[in-house]
Amino acid sequence: MSDDISKTHSVIADNLDSIRNKIAAAERAYKTQTGLDRPVTLVAVSKRQPDERIDAALAVGQNVFGENRVQEAQGRWMPRRDRHADLTLHLIGPLQTNKAADAVALFDVIEVVDRPKLAKALGDEMIRQNRKLECYIQVNTGKEVQKSGIAPETADDFIAYCREEARLNITGLMCIPPVDEEVAMHFALLQTIAKRNDLSNLSMGMSDDFEEAIAFGATAVRIGSAVFGARNS
Repeated sequence: MSDDISKTHSVIADNLDSIRNKIAAAERAYKTQTGLDRPVTLVAVSKRQPDERIDAALAVGQNVFGENRVQEAQGRWMPRRDRHADLTLHLIGPLQTNKAADAVALFDVIEVVDRPKLAKALGDEMIRQNRKLECYIQVNTGKEVQKSGIAPETADDFIAYCREEARLNITGLMCIPPVDEEVAMHFALLQTIAKRNDLSNLSMGMSDDFEEAIAFGATAVRIGSAVFGARNS
């Protein structure tokens, strides 16, 4: 192993250790406040990261990763599936309906269900491929025009559609709060929608705010730069 690769492995191992310790502390604080145990999954966001950083994370036991684009994820993870049987891959970026078949074949959790046409395409593909993936509804809590996700006021009806008509296994919600607003109100809103619809999983919180997300009941946090450093352009 070259000195550069050895250094990369050491840095990422230290980063993961630090993040895991912070997650554990936030879990304990949540339990103290609520009396509830809610284990939190660290989803390492691997999009546009070089192979040596991905392999460094795998080498120290990180086995849950998030990807934004199906084609990029195929190139990265299909060769690694045989070597890492315990991999869990989350799709966390916008999905076109014409990529539904590829997404169902590759991913284990799809966090970005955000419109009826996509929900139907995913449901049909899961039947066709005999795969029943966990799916999250993406909620655009800030109603930002540039972001995917359903509006909060339509969430209940859309969740019902996904369950009853599209036949999806809806287990949670996901959000990406606006960068210029207090994240707490967005995490609280997602938590409220989840409780109302009897959903136990909440994917919210990233590198800068995952501890606050856990305080609002997050069960998955999506962390990229704090694990891997800056992405390649």
